[in-house]
Amino acid sequence: MSGHYRGCGPELDFPPASPPSTASSSATPSFQKLEILRASTRQNHTFIRPTKRIHEGPDVSRFLVSQAYRDIGIFVLQLNRAMLPRRVSSQTQMFPLDAPRSDPQPVLALRDLLKKVEALIDEAPLDPGPRRFGNVGFRTWHQILEERADSLLKEFLPGMAAESGSNEAVGALDEVKAYFLGSFGSAQRLDYGTGHELSFLAFLGCLWKLGFFVSPPSPDSENKEDKIPGELERSIVLGAIEPYLQVIRRLILHYTLEPAGSHGVWGLDDHSFVPYILGSAQLARPIWSESEPTPLEGSAPQSPRPSDVAKPERATAHRDRWMYFSAVAFINDVKKGPFWEHSPILFDVSGIRDGWGKINKGMLKMFNAEVLAKYPVVQHFPFGSLFSWEADPDAQKVVGTSVHLASQPTTTTSSVASGEGGPTASPWTQATRMPGAGAVPGPGIPYSRAPWAGTGSTVPMPRGGVPDTGPLPVMDSFPPGVRGTASAQHSITKAPWAK
Repeated sequence: MSGHYRGCGPELDFPPASPPSTASSSATPSFQKLEILRASTRQNHTFIRPTKRIHEGPDVSRFLVSQAYRDIGIFVLQLNRAMLPRRVSSQTQMFPLDAPRSDPQPVLALRDLLKKVEALIDEAPLDPGPRRFGNVGFRTWHQILEERADSLLKEFLPGMAAESGSNEAVGALDEVKAYFLGSFGSAQRLDYGTGHELSFLAFLGCLWKLGFFVSPPSPDSENKEDKIPGELERSIVLGAIEPYLQVIRRLILHYTLEPAGSHGVWGLDDHSFVPYILGSAQLARPIWSESEPTPLEGSAPQSPRPSDVAKPERATAHRDRWMYFSAVAFINDVKKGPFWEHSPILFDVSGIRDGWGKINKGMLKMFNAEVLAKYPVVQHFPFGSLFSWEADPDAQKVVGTSVHLASQPTTTTSSVASGEGGPTASPWTQATRMPGAGAVPGPGIPYSRAPWAGTGSTVPMPRGGVPDTGPLPVMDSFPPGVRGTASAQHSITKAPWAK
């Protein structure tokens, strides 16, 4: 990787595919994709069995300048851009869940793999004994999955058998399997959360790097003039990620899995984050050309209103068509009561008037801070050769500590404190962004908390006159602002892109 981090607009930056040109500041943006290992390179590639490297809170700082962090960000933005609507022949082309598709064979194989994984539920019945949290039958299910992981991956992922190591040698299968098994919750804690979802992203990223999704184009597809860029990535999202989410939702309901590291009602969602990113991109303002920056505001003409999120009947009506509403409808399946009460952050976001593009921008930034920068989420993420703990040579080393890292759990020793990797600080100390540094400074992404909470004994009333939920503790480091306005909200306790 070379060049500085820039390219997608002032707040959604990621590494360019080639070093930026100095000839013109108005050069066409270059949108990078995750690198695919060439066959010749893969033959000499040394695979590493993924291991835990984040042992303490300060280790998160080291992660934020690692090659793994960079690659996760690139892959997320790559998928995100593919989901944006396009203007084709003066028509807006959108990509709903229920639209007819012709997915490539690798994606079909992944879908069959997920069906086989879901079918294992029939072999792991619920435990009838008393329990306080999740059903221990999930441990039986997870054990079956672990025992059959090798055979399942070899059966449904062509080439994995050839990529497996021999004797004590570590092969590609060993790396891929680690992220695959990490994608389906914890058998010990009987929970599921955004860290497991992150593992599935890494699983797909490993397959991308290994060239699993690359297949020789058919003669009749090479010259298709109406082919819209990002088709493969959209197939991955709609044909693999959404089916994965459906499997996870069934596991959560069947085994009553607990949220992993949930903020409770002060979090965006107890279990997932990715469908809110890709789902908001699905509804954002269409782009006219592939050189156009990712929209930071606006909505597609046919998209539902953001305010429909807070209406259960509208969320149900849209759940089979749009990812964002599918995720919200699942919340309504597992939680009862007013939406503003059990999902205040999503309720707050539903009032945004600048459209799905602004929601998408905010979700990307919030994912960066609430998932990738949070020790409870990334502490179990393993690092191998495909998602490497090695430092990214192009990552900016920023002096200082972000508001997020300041609250991480610490001990007296850490790899960062001992000097490993040099001076490293969160890349969003000056601005919150996907990997790298942008030109526009800004605040870090807030912890998720009731957006209408004020700083004193009187809490401003939100839209519609929501009942008082009580004051929050005063934070002296964040000035209160004018009561009754958005400035009255702590910048650390609200959805930052909401107006």
